[in-house]
Amino acid sequence: QVQLVESGGGLVQAGGSLRLSCVASGLTFSGYNMGWFRQAPGKERAPVATIGWSGAYEYYADSVKGRFTISRDNAKNTVYLQMDSVKPDDTAVYYCAARAIQASQYNYWGQGTQVTVSS
Repeated sequence: QVQLVESGGGLVQAGGSLRLSCVASGLTFSGYNMGWFRQAPGKERAPVATIGWSGAYEYYADSVKGRFTISRDNAKNTVYLQMDSVKPDDTAVYYCAARAIQASQYNYWGQGTQVTVSS
């Protein structure tokens, strides 16, 4: 079955950096657009960054532009989220998700990894 396994979350001080990884299995990774989403306490889950199947297309939420970078390695079935200059507002559970190229919604989700930014 399809599995998305996130790692790299933890506690970091404001202004610091963190790198999240998501390893996918059970699917043809290069046939999927990938995304990172986050959900803070009391808030709805929201997109953070997405990347096209080839890596040529990227999207970032306004709140993370210039600070976060999404990338992928299709040979390793892995998508990354480099988080720099983090802020307390970045505290959330971060989820990795996969969307088939011609699908309108994300098909698969990881279990999430907690990121906590201290001030």
